[in-house]
Amino acid sequence: MQEIAIVATRRWLESAVLGLNLCPFARVPHREGRIRICASAATDVDALLSDLQQELERLAEAPTSQLETTLLVLTGMLSDFLDFNDFLEAADALLQALDLDGVLQIAPFHPQFQFGDAPADDVANATNRSPWPTLHLLREDSIEAAVASVNDPDAIFERNIARLRELGEAGWAELARGWQTPAASDKAI
Repeated sequence: MQEIAIVATRRWLESAVLGLNLCPFARVPHREGRIRICASAATDVDALLSDLQQELERLAEAPTSQLETTLLVLTGMLSDFLDFNDFLEAADALLQALDLDGVLQIAPFHPQFQFGDAPADDVANATNRSPWPTLHLLREDSIEAAVASVNDPDAIFERNIARLRELGEAGWAELARGWQTPAASDKAI
């Protein structure tokens, strides 16, 4: 199951994140092989926190020239978005306990992702929809450098929403067929 989830996530990264240019900062690290995609088969919070800690420490210790960012794909739990969202508090607490707050951050991606102010069927939610529940581990200094390299960082999010609305739910569903697996297809729009 883990390999299936990693392959689906790689396809999503290449066709949606890069293909739609949802994250213009991901292209170079992807081309240079500095994006790690790994999976956790944890089925309880303690095991997941252990896997998350291992990946946070790996990222913090690795030079940016070798590892820019990590996608930790969750295959054993948190398929429900509300449960996933609740887990983010524990993930942030771990980040603080490891004294990595301000060094790394965790961005959430989920097949059922929904912004707090958006209806569930708004295709704009797809900016954070992935084939599997995923914790994106990012370096704060990389984020700061990326944001400093563009005139209006908020325009990226606004452009992404406009692009997804233009694509529409049917277009997104067609694109998603390229990364869906039998286990993930019931979780994506």
